[in-house]
Amino acid sequence: MEFKKNEIREIKIEDMSVEGMGIGKVNGFAFFVAGTAPGDVIKMRIVKLKKNYGYGITEEIISPSPLRTEPKCPVYKRCGGCNLQHLTYEAQLNLKQRTVKNNLTRIGGLPESIQVNSPVGSEKPFRYRNKGQYPIGCIKGKTAAGFYAQRSHNLIPLTDCLINQPSDSLILKTITDFMDEKNIPSYNEETGTGTVRHILIRTAVKTGEIMVCIVINSEDLPEKTALIPLLKEIPGITTALLNINKKKTNVILGEKCKILFGRGYITDYIVSLKFKISPLSFFQVNPTQTEKLYQTVLDFAALKGTETVFDLYCGIGTISLFLAQKAKTVCGIEIVPQAIKDAKENAKENGITNAHFYTGAAETVCPALLKEVPRPDIVVVDPPRKGCDPALISTLAAVAPEKIIYVSCNPSTLARDLAGLSNLYTPEKITPVDMFSQTTGIETVVLLSRKI
Repeated sequence: MEFKKNEIREIKIEDMSVEGMGIGKVNGFAFFVAGTAPGDVIKMRIVKLKKNYGYGITEEIISPSPLRTEPKCPVYKRCGGCNLQHLTYEAQLNLKQRTVKNNLTRIGGLPESIQVNSPVGSEKPFRYRNKGQYPIGCIKGKTAAGFYAQRSHNLIPLTDCLINQPSDSLILKTITDFMDEKNIPSYNEETGTGTVRHILIRTAVKTGEIMVCIVINSEDLPEKTALIPLLKEIPGITTALLNINKKKTNVILGEKCKILFGRGYITDYIVSLKFKISPLSFFQVNPTQTEKLYQTVLDFAALKGTETVFDLYCGIGTISLFLAQKAKTVCGIEIVPQAIKDAKENAKENGITNAHFYTGAAETVCPALLKEVPRPDIVVVDPPRKGCDPALISTLAAVAPEKIIYVSCNPSTLARDLAGLSNLYTPEKITPVDMFSQTTGIETVVLLSRKI
């Protein structure tokens, strides 16, 4: 091999990977370089070599790409969470459109001629998240909140994340200062000892309500009565909780919560619908873009008021309740019992009586439901990143609705699932929605029509 580790080479970046790394070639050999943009000419230090490709880091930018912009975050390179912050917003959207199309053609087997619409962009590409999850650690004897560096659990202290809410900073400082004053130790992943693991902050953008949830490695938080008034003084906080997680795991939240004060939940609106949000509830993290996402679903559904709709992986019923305003009947199915309980309460809160919710795996509940309700005209699926269970793909084929609307947060599993439905369904419309600005994450809505 003509290359050596730590060798400096000049390279021009010509493309980007789905992970947001720049790609260039030296004498036909491909290198991946994080934090670069197509058009950059750089001096690269080679850090890793594989048989057919390698990895490099930027030593010097010789000629910057016109797609490049100056990252706003002071720890952008160390954190790696917002791995597209060095790109102009237009370049981010173009990359995401290409990512969706490449996955659909290479994994899903769709033709190169398939049309992927331009992503629905955001007017607010910073400060858009309503949920912040901050690991807690100890650095030089002081309690610190922040984020883990990419592909590691090395804590980077940071109280002000520019895609989260500005109020998070004061909340984190209040809790970490309290921990230092009361000698409350942070959790140590290696030993499984220590008390405070994470701080979860959820902010209802339209109501202004803030929830603080402290994840602890014990049944209770020492000196909690001294913390409560400190949190109550912070504008916006309406409730605080403890979440108990004593397992040696990377999973952030445990199953049990204790209320410190307030109702134990906050409320927020998506358009005119009101939702109750608890620490364990799934709720889209970008409220402004969520409205655009759900509007896209409604547009694709083209409801006339006579339809029966099944909403699979319905969560707390957000999409179900939007559809119920236009459809005759909506049946939401979700495997998490608490989510179904919340969905029923949300339906009641909004005065919606034609949305019905069922607990269980969609591939099991769907066939059973067909004995009670008409075959659905439309099925909406909004699965987690791993995509639909293979058994559900078979169930969808058997149920055979006229339309399937697939809402995906992972283009690769979306492509796989569309391939599984390709004998029976044709993609008619594909629209990405940028829910996660500054990152490679992209939500995609696909309208599938049954073949005659």
